[in-house]
Amino acid sequence: MSRLHPIISVTGSSGAGTSTVKHTFEEIFRREGVTAAMIEGDAFHRHDRAAMKAELERRTAEGDHTFSHFSLDANLLSELEDCFRIFGETGRTRSRHYVHDASEAARYGAAPGTFTAWEEIGAGCDLLLYEGLHGAVTTEGINIARHADLKIGVVPVINLEWIQKIHRDRAARGYSAGAVQDVILRRMHSYANVICPQFTETDVNFQRVPIVDTSNPFVARWIPTADESIVVIRFKDPRGIDFPYLTSMIHDSWMSRANSIVVPGGKLDLAMQLILTPLIHRLIDRARTAARP
Repeated sequence: MSRLHPIISVTGSSGAGTSTVKHTFEEIFRREGVTAAMIEGDAFHRHDRAAMKAELERRTAEGDHTFSHFSLDANLLSELEDCFRIFGETGRTRSRHYVHDASEAARYGAAPGTFTAWEEIGAGCDLLLYEGLHGAVTTEGINIARHADLKIGVVPVINLEWIQKIHRDRAARGYSAGAVQDVILRRMHSYANVICPQFTETDVNFQRVPIVDTSNPFVARWIPTADESIVVIRFKDPRGIDFPYLTSMIHDSWMSRANSIVVPGGKLDLAMQLILTPLIHRLIDRARTAARP
């Protein structure tokens, strides 16, 4: 953690909705005049698309049916930890972009499925924002979580997460339903052992819960809408959280535990704005205070 150069980490698995939370942060930054350096977790994959395909085939031939992008050894996690640590120390660090599709290829000048060159980022920024799979990993040899000043978990219940992933991958990436199901099954070992443990490290978790039937996510025709969901928001440390204010500002919300509030799905963006804005201000004010001579 760094008082001078704060780091915010948004963590969740594929299809969880971390991009939505990242967008909310961007809106807050724009409104509050905060300058942020951005890092996407895909930038720290170990393999590009072709190399990952070859590695998957090799692992499968050897009998390993659990290797995936969720796996620790499929990612440059020591490098990601160094990225966080160096930004916390200097206010600058290095990152790159993973190019997903043709539109990103036109933007970054690299072929889809490849990485751009590493480059320095962060100069003149107030903070660093990470969004990806591994922003709060803690293992025997790696402790990324300790470097982040504010850790956000995005954790829809698992059937909803799968529905969102299936629909996204079929619509945006052209995968068949069977192919997406195979990916989900391959990832389950690392989901349980790598992804889930991070949510005990996060400071705030946003968990969307559908209130419609999602019992068979592999045949669901639609993603449950915001109005067909509620969101459970859990605070690791509820001290300093003004729950009466939040429940008064968010219609039909209530406290379910001493550290949790439940809000209607359609009020998620409002809830994030109300909760995250003061937390961001706290980080910025602390950094500016620490920078004074």
